[in-house]
Amino acid sequence: QLQLVESGGGLVQPGGSLRLSCAASGFTLGYYAISWFRQAPGKEREGVSCITQSGGTTNYADSVKGRFTISRDNAKNTVYLQMNSLKPEDTAVYYCAADPYTVQTMCLMRTMYRYWGQGTQVTVSS
Repeated sequence: QLQLVESGGGLVQPGGSLRLSCAASGFTLGYYAISWFRQAPGKEREGVSCITQSGGTTNYADSVKGRFTISRDNAKNTVYLQMNSLKPEDTAVYYCAADPYTVQTMCLMRTMYRYWGQGTQVTVSS
């Protein structure tokens, strides 16, 4: 059974860092493009960052450029999101999503992904 499991969320002070992980089971993650999304209370789920199967191309939402870095280790079947200089507005549930047929120019659109994890909460607060 194809499964994505996020981890690494938590409570952090503004300016702090967290690293999220998205671990895949039941399939070979290397064949899938991966994206991180987030959803704050009362808001739409938005794309944060995405990465191609090989890891050669990445995209970021303007709100996180220069602060977040997506990477993948296909040997470990895991994708990461390093989040630095966190702000209170980064508070949300973060989800990873996977699909083998994502169009790179649309990789931050949630409709591009069929497989989703359950999410991990990130709270940025002093």
